Amino acid sequence: MHRSISVRRNEAEESDTADTKNKDMKDTAASFIAKSTIKAADLDHRRKINFNIGKYNAVVPQGKQQFGGNVMLARERAKNRKWDAIEHLDRYLLEFEKKISARGAKVIWAENADQALDEIGKICKEKNCKTLVKSKSMVTEEIHLNHYLETMGIESVETDLGEYIQQLDEEPPYHIVTPAMHKSKEDVARLFADKLGTPAGLTPEELTLVARKILREKYVQAEVGVTGANFIVADVGGIAVTENEGNARLSCAWPKTHIVVVGIEKVIPSIHDLPLFWPLLATYGTGQRITSYNTLVTGPRQANETDGPGEMYVVLLDNGRTNLLMNPTTREALYCIRCGACLNACPVYKNIGGHSYETTYSGPIGKVITPHLRGMDDYKHLSYASSLCGNCTEVCPVRINLHELLLENRHEAVAEGSSSLAERLAWKMWKTASMNRSMMNMGNGRMKNWVVNKVFKGWTAHRADLDFSEKTFSEMWKGGKRN
Repeated sequence: MHRSISVRRNEAEESDTADTKNKDMKDTAASFIAKSTIKAADLDHRRKINFNIGKYNAVVPQGKQQFGGNVMLARERAKNRKWDAIEHLDRYLLEFEKKISARGAKVIWAENADQALDEIGKICKEKNCKTLVKSKSMVTEEIHLNHYLETMGIESVETDLGEYIQQLDEEPPYHIVTPAMHKSKEDVARLFADKLGTPAGLTPEELTLVARKILREKYVQAEVGVTGANFIVADVGGIAVTENEGNARLSCAWPKTHIVVVGIEKVIPSIHDLPLFWPLLATYGTGQRITSYNTLVTGPRQANETDGPGEMYVVLLDNGRTNLLMNPTTREALYCIRCGACLNACPVYKNIGGHSYETTYSGPIGKVITPHLRGMDDYKHLSYASSLCGNCTEVCPVRINLHELLLENRHEAVAEGSSSLAERLAWKMWKTASMNRSMMNMGNGRMKNWVVNKVFKGWTAHRADLDFSEKTFSEMWKGGKRN
């Protein structure tokens, strides 16, 4: 395996997974528009999302109180630490590998999803794995691990309650942090009754106990446990896992083999950074001061220890991240700690929902990184699905300039020739007219309305018609209307 980070512009083409290979990628924009149009008109969906995000908005200010009025200082320090980590990514990753390897863990470098899946498959085959337990991990969703294991005849069980609900319903996660945010308690009760045969109308507490009983049996049966990692801690050679249910601890400690799958951007320089990042992640992710379980895993079970897995593997995944790293501007997106705050703040996300994006990472951060992870040509439309209100930038705990990066993506798409000739000509005409006062003064308002709303139909396909004033600015100025 390659032990260095390589910059590859065509990484997205190599990392297509089974479910995307059969899809005509030219239809991604049309599919996004169709699904988002339907979802935006779904009032029941909007009610559920507003309810759940409303609860989130109510508790986040309470979590911020722990910073004693210095939350902006904490965010700025976190951004600086992530800047250091990403600017010196090669050095910190090698330091992590050296430290954790010294305690018996095996580090695997995967350039793309296929390499990661192949290595995980080899480990599972070697361990004669029949059942695998898995804690919540967006990066395993990114490589579509469950689907791959299914083709190998391995039962892969999601142990996070939200992920387990989504798996039962054969849906991908809806949200980075709360996978089943779009479901009400009544929806979950009906799902359990349908899939598990439970009595109708169970309470959330009763539903949780049902899931707990089933999942505890899976922990005992599993030969392999898989987790992600919220942070890669370079100086001690450990992976930090944050959770509220304890399922990640069971997934990494109970089975004999523990596999970690983590993106290379998750690195932080030092264990001393955790007292900063853990509270920030908790506050901006769920509104807590700190999550219930925060674990640092530094290797498999040692000779003087009684608990833990006998073997540990860490898969460090690139899968297009070096495309972001190569651009000094978009590199900032790699600071993301996956708290989901930008999703909760985004007016577009709250209207169209997570599944409309048809990508692993939705919301503002997904719109920024997906075109680089999976191809600008096929996913540039996501960067245009934004009001550019800047609310995502305002709430980001590591102060990523998300709305500016969306503009950078748009610029890059045009510079690389991803825009159509008709689109380029239309904007050139608009620019020429906008910069020429005599051209702007030509014709009356009705004629301008007809040109823009009837000739340039692409503008009004999903927007209200433009309505020009009957008089131009120059005419109103000459007429004395200056207030």
